[in-house]
Amino acid sequence: MDWWMVIKAFAVGGAICVVGQLLIDLTKLTPARILVLYVTLGVALTAVGLYDPLIEFAGGGASLPLTGFGYALAKGVEQGVTEQGALGIITGGLTGTAGGIAFAVTLALLCGLLAKSKEKS
Repeated sequence: MDWWMVIKAFAVGGAICVVGQLLIDLTKLTPARILVLYVTLGVALTAVGLYDPLIEFAGGGASLPLTGFGYALAKGVEQGVTEQGALGIITGGLTGTAGGIAFAVTLALLCGLLAKSKEKS
């Protein structure tokens, strides 16, 4: 195992999470707005070419947080436009993130089936 890569991934992923926590604690932004901000930031950083070097440096530490989802959307659109033209604007992002979305939906269904609901008191 390459421990240096693990340390870099932990540091970058942790820094992204720390910024998110600071946004929650120090601003009036709701978690939903921070989520949208992070995904949009991932798309914007990919568009200007700054997220690719971060992915190469930190690996999973940069690709797993919400900014990484924005990166995957942008890369999917980029590939879709290259292969399909204007239609790739719509289909590329869905294709690029389909695996993650399918996993999240499947896991949510499984949790919903296995968990016992309770009334709020």
